[in-house]
Amino acid sequence: MMNFLRLIRYRNLLIIVLTQYLMRWSIIKPILKVYDFELQFSEINFFFLVLSTVFITAAGYVINDYFDTKTDLVNRPETVLVGRIIDRRSAILLHIILNTIGIGMGIYVSFYIGIPTLSLVFVFITGILWFYSTTYKRQFLIGNLIVALLTALVPLMVLLFEIPLLNKVYGYILLETRASFNQIIVWILSFAFYAFILTLIREIIKDIEDYEGDSAYGRQTMPIVLGVVNSKVILASFIIFTLFSLLYAYFRFLTGPITLIYFLVFLIVPLIVLLYKLIIAETKNEYHSASRLSKMIMLAGILYSLVANYIINQTLL
Repeated sequence: MMNFLRLIRYRNLLIIVLTQYLMRWSIIKPILKVYDFELQFSEINFFFLVLSTVFITAAGYVINDYFDTKTDLVNRPETVLVGRIIDRRSAILLHIILNTIGIGMGIYVSFYIGIPTLSLVFVFITGILWFYSTTYKRQFLIGNLIVALLTALVPLMVLLFEIPLLNKVYGYILLETRASFNQIIVWILSFAFYAFILTLIREIIKDIEDYEGDSAYGRQTMPIVLGVVNSKVILASFIIFTLFSLLYAYFRFLTGPITLIYFLVFLIVPLIVLLYKLIIAETKNEYHSASRLSKMIMLAGILYSLVANYIINQTLL
């Protein structure tokens, strides 16, 4: 069982569940409460949406490991499961089962909200994850951008399935009062943006960490095409951009002591530490440490939704 959980990256899947429920309960629900509105996407159907996301993501991890066996034997041999502990045929079967369940649930919730065409989103994601594992991951920057975009889609899925039902129930009130759900959209888009940029940073760090194996098998990742030094310069630019965007968001929209303390302790200082670690990093272990730190920063960014919930609720007092 533990090998199965490792194969599907259960910790990452738990973060997906946490992200989607925090977007629903800590962002959308309290904003609706300000206007005396209620969530329209039922809890059971939202649960199916989350499960769909989890199953399709898990299938993506399985097929990624299936096609990455050779390079992983060079980059991180101690983590290789497919072909050693789990046979390749079982991995493919598991991939098919997980995708079938995930797409099935996605189709169900799409029909439930009355927009059957949204079913194509789940089919598209499944296809993208397959081609990412077989082709895009080996190409310059394309694989990194795909993973970053799919990560940003995790919070956006909550918005995508809640807003149509809200518009159906409260649309006439919005027209009469000239109100909108723009506040919800801005909050969710902000979390999606930081999920994108921080994932992109982490993916490039992982490419530097995996330089040896990727180079041996002819992959065209950023560190191989541009060199490690130039990749580190690009990473530094992304981190500095992220730091300035956080400062802009704070001074322009989120002024307040709680947000300031949270940003400084859990986001800004760790990002500065990450920048320093990348500048001095030379060994595989040092890059791995930087990758783990970037993941913790991503988690801290998600958990800021709890602070956002407090800020939103203050408008009700």
